[in-house]
Amino acid sequence: MAKDAVIIISGGMDSTTMLYEFMDEIAMAITFDYGSTQNGREQKCAIEHCRRLGIPHLVIPLEFMHKYFKSTLLMTADDIPEGNYNDENMKSTVVPFRNGIMLAIACGIAESNGLKRVMIANHAGDHSIYPDCRPGFVNAMNQAMQEGTYENISIFAPYTNIDKVEIARHGKALGLDYAETYSCYKGGEHHCGKCGTCRERREALAAAGINDTTIYDAES
Repeated sequence: MAKDAVIIISGGMDSTTMLYEFMDEIAMAITFDYGSTQNGREQKCAIEHCRRLGIPHLVIPLEFMHKYFKSTLLMTADDIPEGNYNDENMKSTVVPFRNGIMLAIACGIAESNGLKRVMIANHAGDHSIYPDCRPGFVNAMNQAMQEGTYENISIFAPYTNIDKVEIARHGKALGLDYAETYSCYKGGEHHCGKCGTCRERREALAAAGINDTTIYDAES
């Protein structure tokens, strides 16, 4: 298949799995720096994986989100809630319309570079908390992008209806070392082990039968 896609990659488990699973279709990768607590450590992972695969990679700053948007993800590590990923308090980590903004920019870059698709690694585990990860949003954004571009740029979101455990199984089949990805919302040197994303990560890797060599500050 021709390389006709732009992938939005954070450096976390999901987008890194997608990068490797569909690397033969990816012409360009984009990481957005919007000032979140984990952006810096995620970016290092994204940059390294794209380098290994020889995929051109852009880091695009979105400082206005950090300046004007409200989310605990845009504050400090101490503001990040702890607990299960689906708990009510995790809603504070929503960055309003983040995926909509990123998809719009990636769409413009895709059309500017003669590409046809934008890839995003939203998944079913995100649906309960993040509105811009749900199928209805993805379908609506896909329609808007097709209507708003001469080349009918579309969204490719193959993980929309599977959960993180299934994504981890994909990664296991690909031989990925998930210790080379970053998930923690607190953004520390090591994963905290307590925030929702750390808990979800550990549970998914365990359920997928993967030996998790990630260093966590909290053992339980």
